[in-house]
Amino acid sequence: MRFFYVCLLVSLITSSATAQPTPVAPDSVVATTEKAPQPKRDKPSFIPFPIIFSQPETGLGYGAAVLPVWRFGSDTTVRKSNARLIAWRTQKKQSLVQLSQTIFTPGERFLLNGELSYYYKFPINYYGFGPATDIDDESVIEYKVLIFNQRVLKKIAPNLFVGLQYRLTDLRDIQVNADINEGSPTEERPSRLYERDARERQNTLNSGLGPSILYDGRDNVLSTFQGNYLELSSYFNGGLLNSDFRFSRFLLDARHFQPLTKDNKTILATQLVGQFHVGRVPFRELANLGGEKILRGYYEGRYRDRQLVALQAEVRRHLFWRFNGVVFGGVGQVGNTLSSFDEGGLKATGGAGVRFQFNRQDRLNVRFDYGVGSGGSSGFYFSIGEAF
Repeated sequence: MRFFYVCLLVSLITSSATAQPTPVAPDSVVATTEKAPQPKRDKPSFIPFPIIFSQPETGLGYGAAVLPVWRFGSDTTVRKSNARLIAWRTQKKQSLVQLSQTIFTPGERFLLNGELSYYYKFPINYYGFGPATDIDDESVIEYKVLIFNQRVLKKIAPNLFVGLQYRLTDLRDIQVNADINEGSPTEERPSRLYERDARERQNTLNSGLGPSILYDGRDNVLSTFQGNYLELSSYFNGGLLNSDFRFSRFLLDARHFQPLTKDNKTILATQLVGQFHVGRVPFRELANLGGEKILRGYYEGRYRDRQLVALQAEVRRHLFWRFNGVVFGGVGQVGNTLSSFDEGGLKATGGAGVRFQFNRQDRLNVRFDYGVGSGGSSGFYFSIGEAF
């Protein structure tokens, strides 16, 4: 979903530690033993972030985000944990409440990350499925959905984690609104959602559990200078988990970060993403191409299907003070099978953006990106943190 945000206010609230005075020895004492300095504990930070946005499907929207960053204990080799709490509401009574987190426990013995979100009357543009959908097939769909996604991983070697992940989506009250946008399909040209199985327009619950293996060697998970990231994971949705649809999802996410200068002011970041499905996949669970993370320049869900592969890269360069610049590009495709990737033409995007570093110590950026896709599509994106 594309948002046009105006940043209103940012404040940084940090807790301060009180220094303990060193005791002074009495005059009668000839020799004293110096007290070993205690490890300095990092101060947690909390960034409240009010936001405003506007788009045709929502009207004026307003909300706020809170962005805590912290480290458990005083061991600086343990990477910092972070979370994000976002809530907004619109003139058309649509709303979102979302909590996401990445937590490294002491010693990085465990890594926990996930999301809990509730979208109320959430609007999306739907174009059908497949790599060759027509822009004129756009229709607007609204629904309510609860998403719970949680991964619990245990470290078995330096930077290597294995464990389980669980995902639940509870989709309700789907409405196809032909009159939300001008040019939406009419009775003569109904939404392509009606081409799907009627069950997909009813209340559905999808519940999936599966293994996950993750190598995370990034120096900083919020904005990486160097390191590698490789995720291989899957979900198996079935009747034993009370899922209305039986399908399997397999995920590949490989990233590489390389400084191009010794001072770390220029970074090359690359990412290969694959999402593959087996079984009967409902429309909302299909792989989506586009949005503020994968191939910026296309509307999120502009192309969706059972299989997806995308490759993207960006060069990040420090400009001055807290400002960084980025240029990016990528290619990708969706299809019912891998052999159908030659249909509809390869999807390519490119663009540039600006980063403002609100939290310099933790390298937490707010980003503004403008991307252009093949076929004349484009998008302006505002988000917290890097795309990958």
